[in-house]
Amino acid sequence: MSKHKQTKPQQNPFDNARGHPPLTRIDRWLFYVTASLTGATVMMIELLGTRIIGPYYGVSMIVWSSLLSTALLALSVGYLVGGRLADTAPWLRLSHILLVTAVLIGVIPLLSKPVQLASNGLGLRGGALLSALVLFTPCLLTLGMVGPYVIKTVTQGLERVGRTAGTVYAISTLGSVLGTLVLGFFLLPLFGTEIIVISLSLLMLVMAFVLSLYERQRLKSGHSLLVWGVSTGVLAAALLLGVGSTVGTRHYPGSEVVFEAETHYGWVRVIDQPERGIRWLMSGGSTIGAEDLETGLGLLGYQQVVGQLPRFHPAGDSALLVGLGSGHLVNAYAGFGVRTDAIEIDPAVAHAAQAYFSFQPTGDVVVGDARYRIQQLNRRYDLIVHDCFTGGAEPIHLLSLEMFQTLKARLKPGGVLALNFVGLTHEGQQAPVEAVANTLDQVFEHRRTFVSSPEATFNDFVFVVSDAPLELSGPEPPRRWLEAREVNVEGDTKLVITDDFNPLETLHIAKAEYYRDLLIDRVGESVLFY
Repeated sequence: MSKHKQTKPQQNPFDNARGHPPLTRIDRWLFYVTASLTGATVMMIELLGTRIIGPYYGVSMIVWSSLLSTALLALSVGYLVGGRLADTAPWLRLSHILLVTAVLIGVIPLLSKPVQLASNGLGLRGGALLSALVLFTPCLLTLGMVGPYVIKTVTQGLERVGRTAGTVYAISTLGSVLGTLVLGFFLLPLFGTEIIVISLSLLMLVMAFVLSLYERQRLKSGHSLLVWGVSTGVLAAALLLGVGSTVGTRHYPGSEVVFEAETHYGWVRVIDQPERGIRWLMSGGSTIGAEDLETGLGLLGYQQVVGQLPRFHPAGDSALLVGLGSGHLVNAYAGFGVRTDAIEIDPAVAHAAQAYFSFQPTGDVVVGDARYRIQQLNRRYDLIVHDCFTGGAEPIHLLSLEMFQTLKARLKPGGVLALNFVGLTHEGQQAPVEAVANTLDQVFEHRRTFVSSPEATFNDFVFVVSDAPLELSGPEPPRRWLEAREVNVEGDTKLVITDDFNPLETLHIAKAEYYRDLLIDRVGESVLFY
């Protein structure tokens, strides 16, 4: 009789390396949900970054580039560090990472203002980049560590590493997609930036607690009471100091917030300064309207120039205003007997103009993006005012050759277009103004250019263009006043702005930095922060 040596079933060595029993389906789904929620949080933090630093630095390609670069750098470091620690630091659990993440997200509102003030001296590029790095790198780095930890935890064997990694990153990416859509489509208009930041911090805290319970039950390890106490205390203090004092009605020295709303497009506020007798309409970090509290008259200088547009076409009786602002131009044209339709992208701006300013509609107010809405119009106008520009970041897709051609198609024969464009008058700093002038010259035969303040460094350039000769009519005093503000802007630059090539944001960095200082002088620095 032969003897057979009995052998014990071999245990999967990979389970020992993981330090826990084989996972059940419910266990794996817990970690998949964690990957999905953290993926959503990553994208929400990136998008919220524009609302946090945008009012101070403007929502431009510079700010977007700073935020995206910060996110990619932080996630890359997080993947690397998380992968190393997952293999070499068994004492560090996923719940620890999420607990730290909750604290790091919670302190963002507390640090936002001092960080942006400290980085302001570096200019637009340096300030926006440093602000993004300091505010968002820590939490995005720890969020990047989650993926490697989840992969390490749920992998059941060496032969399944690829499948597991692919599943985890797919689920995390789907979470990012869902988070992006939910934030952009629903959450921001309903709750605003600060409430969402608080919620993300608390979400990470709850996930950390759930995972801690799991780790205590399955791995026989978990957070000590000291760790939970210190971390929760820091988070609570950050939320109270950074957010609790500002949620609800805001108080700024010398100013009173009469109305505010956060929409898909920006942070809209109506701010009164009683001592100066001014009411401001602000979108993000830009003033888009101002009126005298006593008389209700508009106070922005360029509106006095654009308000004279009917004198170039006295027979015209219809106008289109692209960019409603506070609506004072509609009132001005009503005095010439002109009916004015308006297109405004932000519904909160349209509401504020009618509810808090002296705006009296004489035509339709259409809410939507101008580039899209103009294509849907079925009528033509004698006058068109292109006024979508503030001292902050311009919507550059409205400043291209193709856009000007679209506007021309909406003019009646002999119709006149006025375009307001903010720029600097210093020698060597007029490249953006000259580029816009040259682009308009490609579309219209005649152009005259006016400024709101002839002696000012920072100016509103009002381009009046038409295929018909541009002659002023009406009483002599208004004509003299307007002619005194006429300037010669040579459109002989070779740059033509198109949808394919539009470098205006880069060309306008000096203007954006100058405007921020001007805005601080106008309404106060504190108004620029959440």
